[in-house]
Amino acid sequence: MPRVVHFEIGVDDPPRAIKFYTDVFGWKIEKWGAPGSTMDYWLATTGEKAEPGIDGALAPRNEYRQPVVNSISVPSADGSMAKIREAGGQVLTPKMPIPNVGWFALCKDTEGNVFGIMQPDPAAR
Repeated sequence: MPRVVHFEIGVDDPPRAIKFYTDVFGWKIEKWGAPGSTMDYWLATTGEKAEPGIDGALAPRNEYRQPVVNSISVPSADGSMAKIREAGGQVLTPKMPIPNVGWFALCKDTEGNVFGIMQPDPAAR
């Protein structure tokens, strides 16, 4: 069945967004482009290939970018919420249980993009 294989996050200030996602989640973000290309596009490696998940990119926001809410797996919802605040982001909702799945919170990055964080925990209630 078809699966999401890549994501893009629209940003207004690429260096600020790169710092946010690097500081909070430890993503490796590198400028992409063919030789001679002036395209503003930054590839984001979000984890090891053996881990579940996908990689994506940061790109300048434009009139065609639609908002998408991606959820990011984290080892600690509380720890990630603290890092998000420290990096200039916002936590929009309290941490809430998703029964038998884990702990979830909606957050906002420095570019105004909303995303979720999910701490896996089958005992969450």
